[in-house]
Amino acid sequence: MEKIAVLDITVSPKSSRSEVTIDASGKIKVYLNSPPVNGKANAECINILSKKLKTAKSNISIEKGDHGRNKRISVRGMDLPEVMAKIKGEN
Repeated sequence: MEKIAVLDITVSPKSSRSEVTIDASGKIKVYLNSPPVNGKANAECINILSKKLKTAKSNISIEKGDHGRNKRISVRGMDLPEVMAKIKGEN
C-alpha cells in the first residue's frame, strides 16, 4: 500500500521570502513570493514543497483550498512523520 501524507497548511502569498516553516503550535506555514493570481501562488507552493521534501512535484497535490490561504495538501510516497522531519531539516 502506498504511503500518503495529508497536511493542513497555511499559505502566506506576496511574502518577502519563500520558505516552509513549522510554527510554535506545530502548524506548517508556507511563505511565498508569488501573488495569489492565476494559480501562481499554488504553483509556487507545490514547487517549494517538492524542493523541501525532495520529491517530484507530481507527488504533491492540493486537495482543498485552491482559492484560500488554508490548504489541505497530499504527498504521495511519504508518511506524516517523514514529511515533518524533512521540513524540520532532520532528513
